Amino acid sequence: MKIMSTKRTIAERHLLFSPKGEMDRRKFIVRIFEPRLVTEATANFSFDDGASICSVEFDGLNETCIDIHGIDSIHALAQAVDIDPLLRAMESKYCFYWSTGEPYFE
Repeated sequence: MKIMSTKRTIAERHLLFSPKGEMDRRKFIVRIFEPRLVTEATANFSFDDGASICSVEFDGLNETCIDIHGIDSIHALAQAVDIDPLLRAMESKYCFYWSTGEPYFE
């Protein structure tokens, strides 16, 4: 299995958000990056060969990139593309909308 040294975007979702209590809607992009192998340099825990990380970025939100770990690259990718739980965890700070303006979670 090849180790990726750079992050390559493999999927995106374009959405809108507004900070709680504000009406102004702004664009942001959820980006899923290509899985990469877990290494001793990227983990402070024990892991099996093939364990992978898939990063999720929220470009336009004041949030850090989240690394999703999996037992292999398929598992890491499957976990990472399920972005709804990640967005739900941010609902105390933001309201989310589809690019059409419809509420994301309703």
